[in-house]
Amino acid sequence: MANLDNGPALRLEPPPTTRSRPPTRAAILAVLGGILLAILWSFELVDSVIGDTMANAALGHDAKATPITGTAAGLLFAFVSGLAGTFTACNIAMLASVGPLSEASTGRAGIARYTLAALWRPVAWMTLGMVTVSAAYGVIGVLLGDRLPQLSTDTVGGMPVRLIQSSVVFGLIGLALVYLGLAALGMVRDVFAGRPVARVVTIGALIGGFLVGRPYPLFNKLFHWAVDTGNPLNGALAFVLQSLGNILIVTLLFLVVVLVTRGGFLRWAADPSRSAVVTGALLLMLGVFTVVYWDLRVPALFGVGWFPMMPYN
Repeated sequence: MANLDNGPALRLEPPPTTRSRPPTRAAILAVLGGILLAILWSFELVDSVIGDTMANAALGHDAKATPITGTAAGLLFAFVSGLAGTFTACNIAMLASVGPLSEASTGRAGIARYTLAALWRPVAWMTLGMVTVSAAYGVIGVLLGDRLPQLSTDTVGGMPVRLIQSSVVFGLIGLALVYLGLAALGMVRDVFAGRPVARVVTIGALIGGFLVGRPYPLFNKLFHWAVDTGNPLNGALAFVLQSLGNILIVTLLFLVVVLVTRGGFLRWAADPSRSAVVTGALLLMLGVFTVVYWDLRVPALFGVGWFPMMPYN
């Protein structure tokens, strides 16, 4: 494994200077894929069957029913519930980070850097953006407490206030992902052109922002515990651990794929045109899914508008 730490960078041939037309077909397929995913998505499967099962197994007891006793138990619950919520509808969009992580691991002039430092660096930048937002919201959440709509049990027009906050927050995050996807595809101006680190930090901040709208029952329980302690530091630590749990599986997946392919994945992703299509399509699809799911499907569950529902939902 020594070559991982000290191995030379693998220089690839620079791509042609001609710029192809924006991949319209990829964009259309990504939009349709996002809509289809929103229709087919089963929150019961990912929230209860997968999420609750993982949390119960990791904690050794019923995660929802057992009270959180003590700071250590609360922080452990924060990380475990974050891990259990990896594939919930309020977190699945983080899969779009894989493309930008690969881009940030690639240097200028098409150099695929197959070293441990190069692999961890983009992960660290993404984590910085995420932790900054999640820690800040943890402090704010404890200070405001029940004044936040996210912790309210009230309803407006038959729809829970906490889900109204979810719809607003995830709608904005989804639109941000849609923009990033269109920018990567060359269909709108890319403010992060030539700045892959800034793109990764921004995506990390968006992932941290998932907590601002998350209605996931285990997170709601964690949020109430943090507020009940009255300690903003507990809120910051708990929310950071929640976010770290959210990204653990995707981060490990990225690292494992790179290591197993012995840098082949990075070399494949170093092609600018290929990277743009894959990254852009993934960001666009998950952005569309986030907007459609939270701003159309969820309100429709409470009689606000209409959305096609599958029999299992």
